[in-house]
Amino acid sequence: MDWRTHIVADPEILAGKPVVKGTRLSVEHVVALLAAGWSIDEVTTEHTGLTREHVLACLEAARRARDLEWPPSPSPEADA
Repeated sequence: MDWRTHIVADPEILAGKPVVKGTRLSVEHVVALLAAGWSIDEVTTEHTGLTREHVLACLEAARRARDLEWPPSPSPEADA
């Protein structure tokens, strides 16, 4: 799974913070819920429309946050 297919940043949405594509749920919010002890199942149950893949993409985006530029560069596969 390429996390970049699930996470986007748009200056018009939440001041450009990375969000789950098609939502106003920030990566920061999803990761904060997990840090507070929520399970992935609890997050996806409470936030209808979010999938396990979305949550995992948020975790991967947060893990790479120090090395990212927003919006991220297109993946090499996008050129293929």
